[in-house]
Amino acid sequence: AFVGNYKRTVKRIDDGHRLCNDLMNCIQERAKIEKAYAQQLTEWSKRWRQLVEKGPQYGTVERAWFGVMAEAEKVSELHQEVKNNLLNDDFEKVKNWQKDSYHKQMIGGFKETKEAEEGFRKAQKPWAKKLKELETAKKSYHMACKEEKLASMREANSKGEASVAVDHQKKLQEKVEKCKQDSQKAKDKYEKALDELNKCTPQYMENMEQMFGQCQQFEEKRLAFIREVLLDVKRHLNLTENQSYATVYRDLERIITSASPQEDLMWFNNNHGPGMHMNWPQFEWSDEDQTAPNSGNDANGGTNPFDEDVVKGVRVRALYDYDGQEQDELSFSAGDELTKLEDEDEQGWCRGRLDNGQQGLYPANYVELI
Repeated sequence: AFVGNYKRTVKRIDDGHRLCNDLMNCIQERAKIEKAYAQQLTEWSKRWRQLVEKGPQYGTVERAWFGVMAEAEKVSELHQEVKNNLLNDDFEKVKNWQKDSYHKQMIGGFKETKEAEEGFRKAQKPWAKKLKELETAKKSYHMACKEEKLASMREANSKGEASVAVDHQKKLQEKVEKCKQDSQKAKDKYEKALDELNKCTPQYMENMEQMFGQCQQFEEKRLAFIREVLLDVKRHLNLTENQSYATVYRDLERIITSASPQEDLMWFNNNHGPGMHMNWPQFEWSDEDQTAPNSGNDANGGTNPFDEDVVKGVRVRALYDYDGQEQDELSFSAGDELTKLEDEDEQGWCRGRLDNGQQGLYPANYVELI
């Protein structure tokens, strides 16, 4: 545990605040994806519902096809709900926790970071002072040893040289002796400094571990909170656990399996095949022929059972353009008015009459009452 080695622990507090921002950005981006997907499903459903409505598909299979579009609309709502939950619940939860856990200072930085920094510095200050004294004593001791060795080498070399005066040699010997004394003093001071450092080390370790423990508790709360939020995100994303999601596909399966090819074939036979109502040509009396039965004001009021005008109807207006696909189907444009003669049948068709007298079938959902 050297001086300043707590910096990484202190930095972890700042990192925690940044990681909250990262998590909020992550959630926000996923919410955008959910929103875009929901919009795409809605647009797809609307487009294909119109295409199928205007297409030649009919009957129960057409309803089953519409079921796929209904699935998209319902799933779109669920993904929109996912988006709302991510932003309103998860995003806001992280934002509020971050605000409550990190307090900005006027001078910059966070209060929690400053308190940790000051706590570590205070716990380390006495030991750091002793460590500095030890480093100084060690340096002095090593320097004294170097001087002693150098003096000893000079004194030894002088003994082998006859030209060296006795007085000079004596001075070299005195220098060696003095260096030995200085070296011993430096050693004693070094050992004393080391001993004092060792004595305050236990208290230093205790104080540092206490501060580290406080930082660990703060980080533990953050880690537990992030884990909790991620579980919330998972719960919101996992639509398989949503009962409404399961219902969507049960309904879709039911409407698809209820489609009956035989029923559709029978409907087509009755409306467009041999089973359809035939209006065979019949003898029509001339209006000028006075001998025609039921002519004039007879007891029955002179009504003609074949007169189409006798049939009462309801006026309706077309909402969309429709081009008849068969001879017995009407064609009209949005805004045209016509007369509905018969109510909607099981297949979604009505019988009506145009103002030009033409009668035929048309989709019931293509008109509105006037």
